[in-house]
Amino acid sequence: MRPSATAHELLQQLAETPLLDRLELAALSGWSRAAVYRQVERLERDGLVESLSHASELAAATRRYSLSAAGVQVLVHAQGHSAVELLRAEPASQQWRGRIIERLDAAAVLYRLASTIADGDWPIRYRWFRARPMDAVVTLPDGRCAALVRIGRTADRTAVGKRLGRLRDETGFGLVLLLLPDETRLRQIRRLLSGMPAFSALAMERAVMYAERRDAVWRLPSGSARLSLQEALCYAAPSLAPLNEPPLASVTLPRPLRPDRMPTTLSAQQKRTLDLIGDWVWLSRSDLADLLGVGQRRLSQLLGPLDELDLIISRRVRGRARLALSDRGLAVIARRDRAAVGLARSRWSAQPRDVGDPLTWRDVCGTRARQLLRHLDHTEAVHGFLARLSGQARDHGQAVAQLDPPHRASRYFRLEEQLRSIHPDAFVMLHTDHGARAFFLEYERRADRPANMSDRLAPYLRYYATRRPLEDHGIIPQVLVVFEDELAVSHFLRLAQRQMSRDRVSLPLLASCAAEVERRGPLAPIWRSTDAHDLVAPL
Repeated sequence: MRPSATAHELLQQLAETPLLDRLELAALSGWSRAAVYRQVERLERDGLVESLSHASELAAATRRYSLSAAGVQVLVHAQGHSAVELLRAEPASQQWRGRIIERLDAAAVLYRLASTIADGDWPIRYRWFRARPMDAVVTLPDGRCAALVRIGRTADRTAVGKRLGRLRDETGFGLVLLLLPDETRLRQIRRLLSGMPAFSALAMERAVMYAERRDAVWRLPSGSARLSLQEALCYAAPSLAPLNEPPLASVTLPRPLRPDRMPTTLSAQQKRTLDLIGDWVWLSRSDLADLLGVGQRRLSQLLGPLDELDLIISRRVRGRARLALSDRGLAVIARRDRAAVGLARSRWSAQPRDVGDPLTWRDVCGTRARQLLRHLDHTEAVHGFLARLSGQARDHGQAVAQLDPPHRASRYFRLEEQLRSIHPDAFVMLHTDHGARAFFLEYERRADRPANMSDRLAPYLRYYATRRPLEDHGIIPQVLVVFEDELAVSHFLRLAQRQMSRDRVSLPLLASCAAEVERRGPLAPIWRSTDAHDLVAPL
């Protein structure tokens, strides 16, 4: 059957923007939803397009469509070009489609933003980039351009800084729209945007997924004003230079999709499970179940597909099975967030150097995974604290909005012209009936002498002597410190009170002992402060 004019336009749109769902295809193509649904069904039946299922924590389950090899040939015949010309001009080749599939969770957010833009400015041109600092560029009907940049949750702080530095050298967008995974990262990126020649607007991914054109969810690098997408687009400008990049060295017709072997087709909860294992290396099954709020049977159902796809590994250490990402799982997470795969593996690989020998910390390939295994008692204590916190928060009707491991919980700041930092064991933000609440966690096993306690306290005194706690989080986070015994808690609080008075720093510090945390839970009134004798609840 000969495709209609509508079908040809939809094929061309899928050549330019592979793996759209039908609602996004309707928004970008300009055809009605009914026409798109009807034509896509025919195209898939005729073998011109193929589809895969997709869901993420932000994107509801849907089917995403891509040209098949037959669809490329039909489009080539209609346009009078060769297949190579089309595949080099558009991201329709097997190689390009594979790259977008690797970033499909990010693509879902970017396509949603493009659809919202197209609701008021149609037709738009959406163009993917693989090597330049922006993820994509949207060209409006009058030729003005806006760059779209998504920063992934696992992106390294140094790599993000370099990427934004490269973005400053790009010319002619007029407007850069940056999408961030959480409030803390958004506030950090705002400071890095000073000197950006283009007008910049930032928003949380979650807000972008559900916002319309007139919703004021976009923030400026400075100040408290918020803009709608419609207002931000007024700052777009024509490009001053061609927005090109060298084509892929090799392009071939797309091969049939094999969704059963694609991590992107996992359910939203399976992807959350994968992220938690990546964040908290050597996590036990029981702690993972508590973090997810599921039973062991449901946990086995979630882990089964991850294991079949070789995304996770389980190692028995000290009599307990402990979970970590495989090297393939690390690659999947890194490529999703445009991070360096080699760097991720060098830090977090849990693969043993000698496969046949019992696993010890010296045999682990990744430097940070090795350290976490070396100090497994401390690692396990932190995991247990967070698992109990998650369960107790659910019982209290609170939501864990942010749960950052040490490498993302670290904060860097300048004080007296010196670069300083804090390196907590975790950062947690909760949404409660009284608003957002946040805290840093320090789980201390060796700070049993005044000198050690003073060393642990000094970075926080410096951090809270600045305005950065409020600037970084929008609220003042508490600092929760857990000790092995009650006597250490008393000594630490007396020392902290003296140093806070000496330095004239107000530090929202609470301390407790591990036995009480385990017995009553982190959200119970088990915490002592420097200026109160009664036990209090955190937050």
